[in-house]
Amino acid sequence: MTLDREGFARPGRRALIDELDRVDRAVFAAIAATPTPHLDAAMRRISDAANYSKPWIGASTIMALIGGPRGRRAAASGIVSVAVTSAIANLISKRVLGRRPRPDREATDVPLTRHVRMPRSGSFPSGHAASAFAFASGVARVVPPAGLPLRALAAVVGYSRVHTGVHYPGDVVAGAVLGASVADVTADAVTRRLSRG
Repeated sequence: MTLDREGFARPGRRALIDELDRVDRAVFAAIAATPTPHLDAAMRRISDAANYSKPWIGASTIMALIGGPRGRRAAASGIVSVAVTSAIANLISKRVLGRRPRPDREATDVPLTRHVRMPRSGSFPSGHAASAFAFASGVARVVPPAGLPLRALAAVVGYSRVHTGVHYPGDVVAGAVLGASVADVTADAVTRRLSRG
């Protein structure tokens, strides 16, 4: 056992991870137990609509077509950020960081009206949240005013994954951090390359 400067026991890494996991599961259970009949259908539709990065592909297409040179740079920055982030989240992170099981919707009584198809991949991190925040951050590097509404939309997509019972809140937070971080590096590389050409 390690003590801090005040002489109190400091939990080890495993104990801290266990505590965070308990909080994560408790928040998930609280969301599952909260009746939200007016939100359920909307969250289900949003969650499904974000499959395969469809909103981000559509938005980047529109930006590229009508946004002029700056719109094309923003579209390229956003969509390349999504591609790189998706590869890292789904092909590397979910395998390297362990295959955290998806939430048990039946055990936590997530209402059937919220259910979307349960993915077969591990739960950590959320690929939907990672892609959404990657797109928002990538676009915002080129068009800063777009950052706030796109990040708000990304947050709604992330929440929808918890609301529908396919992710824990911690999965979504980790996905958001991953997406925004990867986008910062990717967007800079894309914009440098495009400004040279």
